[in-house]
Amino acid sequence: MNPHTDFAEERFRPGAELHVRLTDGSRRVAGVTSSRFHRGRPIIGLTGVDSLDDAERYAGAELRIPESAQGALPPGQYYHHQLMGCEVVTEAGDPVGRVIGVEGGTGQSRIVVGGAGRRHEIPMAGDICTVDVDQRRIVIRPPEGLLDL
Repeated sequence: MNPHTDFAEERFRPGAELHVRLTDGSRRVAGVTSSRFHRGRPIIGLTGVDSLDDAERYAGAELRIPESAQGALPPGQYYHHQLMGCEVVTEAGDPVGRVIGVEGGTGQSRIVVGGAGRRHEIPMAGDICTVDVDQRRIVIRPPEGLLDL
């Protein structure tokens, strides 16, 4: 499992609840019964997963927490789900597309923007992006040539 969180110790602590979306599209809530980390990756036990056969059903599953369980982030930092789908425009108001992905970790993230048959990777730097999560809009000041790549 590759965690996409800066709070792995908290997210995967015994007693935590995770919302699970299996690869077949089904969903369930599962409690963490045990956890340890190996090479930075969590190895967790879940309620109702008592055998290797049970565990195989979870291969490729997506584990999430409810928004209500998320802590506040410092100014200028955002959860990926807050950025997904945001409209991206230039300072001049020209449409660039919508956020279709977020890559990288804290301090190195970039939004992946798709639109008009193009794809752009835009650094999430304060001098490039102004994010308005409530309006679902990101205004960018791209360095020369960034949108030409």
